[in-house]
Amino acid sequence: MTEADVKQLIVTIVKPLVSDPDAIKIETNRDAHFLNFNLSVAPDDVGRVIGKHGRVAQAIRTIVYSVRVGDSLRVRLNIVDD
Repeated sequence: MTEADVKQLIVTIVKPLVSDPDAIKIETNRDAHFLNFNLSVAPDDVGRVIGKHGRVAQAIRTIVYSVRVGDSLRVRLNIVDD
């Protein structure tokens, strides 16, 4: 998968969970072993994305972490709370 494919996968998963899908923003950066995706949503939607006891966030991460990008980089998803 490419970086754009992973970004689209995250948007596809998160969009039905939030009340303001236009506020979804994903920034990416690379380090030695990981391709980091920083997800930010509207302040009212952060709780919906994280879920009770972090269960929704963990389910999203389980799906996203199973993906390898290009040079065998592992994917990491960070939920940014502004």
